[in-house]
Amino acid sequence: MSFIKRLLPLFGFLTGFPLETHALDPISPAALESLRVVEEMEVEKHWLAGSIVDWRTGEPTGKPVRDSGKHTHCSQFAAAASERLGVYILRPPEHSAVLLANAQYEWLAGEAGRKEGWLPLGDGAAAQDAANRGDLVVAVYKNHDPKKSGHIALVRPGEKTEADIAREGPDVIQAGGTNRTRTSLKKGFANHARGFAEIRFYAHPLSHVKSVAAPR
Repeated sequence: MSFIKRLLPLFGFLTGFPLETHALDPISPAALESLRVVEEMEVEKHWLAGSIVDWRTGEPTGKPVRDSGKHTHCSQFAAAASERLGVYILRPPEHSAVLLANAQYEWLAGEAGRKEGWLPLGDGAAAQDAANRGDLVVAVYKNHDPKKSGHIALVRPGEKTEADIAREGPDVIQAGGTNRTRTSLKKGFANHARGFAEIRFYAHPLSHVKSVAAPR
C-alpha cells in the first residue's frame, strides 16, 4: 500500500473534503479457509466468562471459582485457535491462564515470538492486509496495571476500507466479557486499551491449512 494512499483519510479529515478510499487487499481463498477453521470453534458458545475452562476446548472444567475475578478467556481462546491452525503462541502449561494476555504481549514482542515465526505489523491496515492474505493475525494489549488482565483477539479477514479501519479498526474474533465471532477492534478492546496506539499487531504466515483436529 502506497504512502500517499495511507494519507488520504487524514487529508480528508483535515480539509473537510473526504477523499474516496478503497478496500485493502482482497480476501484470499487461504484466508477464508483459516477463518472457517476458527469459526467452527464457536467462540460464542465456549470460553465463556465466569468459570474455569479447559484452554483447548473452552469447556468448563468443573473446578470451583474461589475468587471474585471475572475469569475471562481471551488469551486461552487465542492459544487454542493458534494451535488449531498449527501455530504456537505462549499458552498453558508454559504459562498459566492467569494474566496470560499480558504475558503473550511480552512474548510476541520478544525473541521467543520471533523464533516461532511471529512478525510485528505497523497498524490496523497492515493487520487487515495480512489477515486477508491468509496469515494468522492477533491484536494484543498489555494492561498498565500488572495485576489486571490485558486482552488479545484474532483479526478477521474483511473488506473494510482504510477509512473504516482508521475509525474503528479491523474486525476481530474474541473471547472476553462477551464473546464475539465478529466485532470491531474499537468495541472489542473498549474496556482495555485507551486508544489504538496501545494495541500491537502480529502476524504468522500459515501453511494453509495444517489444522489440528478439534479436541474431544
